[in-house]
Amino acid sequence: MTPRPDGSRAPDGLSLVAARAVTSAVDAVGGYAGGVYLRSGTPGLLLMAVLAGLPGRLMRPWWRMHVNRPFPVAEAYRSGRPVYLGDAEEAMRRFPQLMAGLPFPFGSLYAPVRSGRTVVGVLVVLRHATRGRSVGATDRRRMEDAAERLGAGIAALERDGTPVTWDGEPMTVRLPAGTARPVRVGHFAWDVGSGAVTADDGTRVILGTEPVSRPPRTVDELTARLPPEDVAGLWTLGSTVARHEGPRVRRMRLRGPDGRALLLELSARGPSPRLAGTLIDTGPEPVVPEAADRIPRAMFSLDRTGRVTYLNRPAEELLGLTRAELVGRTLAESLPWLANPAYEDHLRASLFSGDPVYFLARRGPAEWLSVAMFPGGEGVTVTLSSSGRHEEAADSDAGTRSGGLGSPADRAAVLYRPVALAIALTEAVTARQVSAVVTEELLPAFGGRQLAIYLQRERRLHLAWETGFPPGFLDRFEGVGLDVRIPGVETLTTGRPLFFESMEKLAEAYPGIPMDTDVGARAFLPLIASGRPVGSCILGFDQPRGFSPEERTVLTALAGLIAQALQRAQRYDSEAALARGLQDALLPHQLPVVADVETVGRYLPGTLGMDVGGDWYDVIETGSGLALIIGDVQGHGVAAAATMGQLRSAVRAFALTGHDPQEIMGATNRLLIDLDPGQFASCCYVLLDPGSGRTRAVRAGHPQPVLRHADGRAEVLDLPGGVVLGVDPRASYPLTELCLAPGDMLALFTDGLVEQAGEDIDEGVERLRTTLAGVGGVPLAEAADRVIARAGQDENRPDDIALLLAARPALPG
Repeated sequence: MTPRPDGSRAPDGLSLVAARAVTSAVDAVGGYAGGVYLRSGTPGLLLMAVLAGLPGRLMRPWWRMHVNRPFPVAEAYRSGRPVYLGDAEEAMRRFPQLMAGLPFPFGSLYAPVRSGRTVVGVLVVLRHATRGRSVGATDRRRMEDAAERLGAGIAALERDGTPVTWDGEPMTVRLPAGTARPVRVGHFAWDVGSGAVTADDGTRVILGTEPVSRPPRTVDELTARLPPEDVAGLWTLGSTVARHEGPRVRRMRLRGPDGRALLLELSARGPSPRLAGTLIDTGPEPVVPEAADRIPRAMFSLDRTGRVTYLNRPAEELLGLTRAELVGRTLAESLPWLANPAYEDHLRASLFSGDPVYFLARRGPAEWLSVAMFPGGEGVTVTLSSSGRHEEAADSDAGTRSGGLGSPADRAAVLYRPVALAIALTEAVTARQVSAVVTEELLPAFGGRQLAIYLQRERRLHLAWETGFPPGFLDRFEGVGLDVRIPGVETLTTGRPLFFESMEKLAEAYPGIPMDTDVGARAFLPLIASGRPVGSCILGFDQPRGFSPEERTVLTALAGLIAQALQRAQRYDSEAALARGLQDALLPHQLPVVADVETVGRYLPGTLGMDVGGDWYDVIETGSGLALIIGDVQGHGVAAAATMGQLRSAVRAFALTGHDPQEIMGATNRLLIDLDPGQFASCCYVLLDPGSGRTRAVRAGHPQPVLRHADGRAEVLDLPGGVVLGVDPRASYPLTELCLAPGDMLALFTDGLVEQAGEDIDEGVERLRTTLAGVGGVPLAEAADRVIARAGQDENRPDDIALLLAARPALPG
């Protein structure tokens, strides 16, 4: 986005394309808010690029989305398929972690955005719940059409050389609103392509650009005093009108420099960058404010971006602030005591659900207010009334003033944190995944910036995870014994959490302890599961702060959940290591060396979940030729690996007895049915005569091999095949004959090599074919490394990969 004179940023091409898609989708499916997530410069991380219809501050915990998390945005991105949630019940059933953080009745729609065939982001629309009804076909089609238009716009930007990754904060956009009775009217003409504008005196007066030494020449100069989200919405609306075929008129609400609502109308005929604009000042609207002033209860209103739009006279008296001081400012700027995380959760509830919300709020150490929020289509009306001195107002000042949570609403707000973290931890399998979940869920919840997790092994603490600390700072504590007097050790040996409101307090308690900073606070939590010490967790904060009793209780409880997850992960890691050992023992460590044919095998275990699979390959010298085998047993884990070992042994035994390929496949099929009914496997068996190149092949539900010819052409073979092994005892497997000429290379592989989330498998096969076509003139081992290199870079690969290459040497000359 382009910098503007007031420090905000004017929308660039990518921002406008995304914002236009959001406003179009929200309007098309009857939503009240929406957004776009795009890929960032960090692999596996999506960032919210545009947010429309909600305050950016309220959605800060959801600005970042890892693609492997159990959230609908991540699933739509990974799978390449839309996700539609009609109401809270459906969302809770499919995505409990989403509802733990946003426990409100609302519906949501998520459509993947593709540039060409590649998923580059996700379009999101929020709307009111449909109460037991799924999202209809018409809305699904409209949502997917909007995502397709956004993808086309992003593809056009990519062709022009514009990067389509997002690495900043989201651009907030005001959605178009209704009309109002005109009082003052201004006119202007705007060239959307260049930003040039000509405006009459009425427009300049309404927007507060008079008096000036010269008339404004660009729309940014004309709108310099408007809130940045209004400017973004104006650009979005302008580009939408300019691109539309045929006559088009659209309206939008803006917030004027003095906080009053303005009505903007843009019109164009045909696709043209030049628009005619009319700006209407609705005036002071004396009737409604006069009626509101007569109400004895204090009242003010917020628009859907969180800015104050009006407050009545009793509100001025109660708050001790005037309309001029509040109108046009955000809630966090104008009433910071009402903008703490606990009360923001109530505002989220009203904006998401559309239902009234009531709660008590602490304005000061001894002053409590009754707050009611009444949401509507374009914002929220808030009423305030004094509830007198509350009996719990005597809670420790340290907890209230220094960052702790001291009110009943604060306590309610933190209750769902253990639920959210517990649900997230159930998804984590390895110690590394547990640590990542703690980083993503625990730190943002309490405003932390640093995290270290130590695990206890042989009465010493070893660093398992860290984030936020200076490089190398924690090295000095690596392997420290349990008899050393430092807080990370003492919290584990005593089972007592330690909280330090400042680094000064920490230094007083532990003189001489190395510290990475002179300011901040620290919490040391014991990780103990079922009475057994697991390790220690350290939370670091940038600024001094207190820890209220509620926070201490919640953090201690969360530490117990983390310890249980880590203990479970350690057991899983041990079991996985055993299974990996079993699998490694079953795979061939050395392939036979045969004259006139070279073979190379590669195997990569899956990384997502770290579970072993049933992929295998083998090369066998038989009396009738060289057998090349590759297979894939359905499922993962020790059972799949064990079945793989049995099948590999069976195929080897059948091959060495001289059976034909189709007989071997049929016998293996019947054996699998007898061994483990309900277990399936795919397989491809190729019998090659090294001297002549004559090849006979059978296939049981396995991906087609790829043949690279000596001249560099690569083709996906079309071998007829039978059903997968383990289904039909009477299944037959037709035999196909072909010939490998000198210089030809045959590639057998399992589907993990060509499958990728959000992508059709044919795209992966085509990518493999292209790679094989380009590996001419290199040793066969290097060719195998090149083929498998891209898959090896994927940190979230759910499936194992097996690859077997066989090549006949080229003729001399």
